[in-house]
Amino acid sequence: MDLVHQVLNLARWAPSGDNTQPWRFEIQSESAALVHGYDTRDHCVYDLDGCASQLSHGALLETVELAATRFQCRARISLISDDDPGHIVYSVRLEKDSSVAAESPLVEAIATRSVQRRPMRTVLLRADVRRALEESVDAFKLVFLDSLADRWRMAALNARNAHIRLTIPEAYAVHKAVIAWGCKTSEDRLPDASLGAGPILLGMMRSAMSSWDRVQFLNRFAGGTLLPRFALDFLPGLRCASHFAVIAPREPKSMADRVAAGRAIQRFWLTATHLGVQMQPAYTPLVFARYSREGRRFTRSLRGERTARQVARRLNEILGPENAKNAVFLGRLGPARPIGARSLRLPLERLVVNHAPKRLRP
Repeated sequence: MDLVHQVLNLARWAPSGDNTQPWRFEIQSESAALVHGYDTRDHCVYDLDGCASQLSHGALLETVELAATRFQCRARISLISDDDPGHIVYSVRLEKDSSVAAESPLVEAIATRSVQRRPMRTVLLRADVRRALEESVDAFKLVFLDSLADRWRMAALNARNAHIRLTIPEAYAVHKAVIAWGCKTSEDRLPDASLGAGPILLGMMRSAMSSWDRVQFLNRFAGGTLLPRFALDFLPGLRCASHFAVIAPREPKSMADRVAAGRAIQRFWLTATHLGVQMQPAYTPLVFARYSREGRRFTRSLRGERTARQVARRLNEILGPENAKNAVFLGRLGPARPIGARSLRLPLERLVVNHAPKRLRP
């Protein structure tokens, strides 16, 4: 396997929303490739303007740079084309560099980094861990929310936000497509065993999601959202060491801003993994809050839009209006045993293309 294949084979482990892996690689030489970045705006309510996928692009590009250090190389990355918002092309050139004398300590975490959706220990993060996490995001600011009152407010926020995810038809379509039932691993979806639910709740969820009509019936007459919101959002929100927010220096409005944010988020996540700290993202409250601020219609559910306005107000109260506007990522942290079930990645041969398509289809 030549140099570019070795680097990309490691970099493909970068995180992406719902394990969509919105990229393909076009090999140009033994040390150069084009990265074709896509988005899921045409079928994912969480990515209607491509912002979430562009964060993933940033995470991938950061991972490419880190992976190159394993081979004493420097990755030169440049933007080639962004004329089509749904298809962005980056150039990656790998150069041997004597100043890259050692592999980055974060490289070992690239393939082991995962999502922890189960409750974590509530011990405070050590001062050295907090400092390393703060340094990992560079020009971005890291806000820790670790008091019991803070964790309660964030748990309540995530449970309220989950009501949107569990009751709007646009989110149902996404979840039905991305959950792999009866699996501990999946190359291109989320295995149900990684969702943090016990077998009884998983069985209830699988039964409910067999049709949208059944979801509506259970939500209306059987309190269908109460148990999953409590078990998967509220309780884990209390059972962690800290919630966190990654805050950009200014409101992210451009693709470059979001790619830079994705790079910082990946460094943060890999640093946490390297230090033995587990993490669960909580990105969708930022999505729905931004849709609300911008007046974007994202659902045909009027209640869903009202709840999004409530989420936006709660974020303002918790983070402050300026931080809430500039926030690029939310989540929770804590010590915990890594969960055995996890999303894998498509093998490199399925990600390498000769002629990149204009769109990736789900």
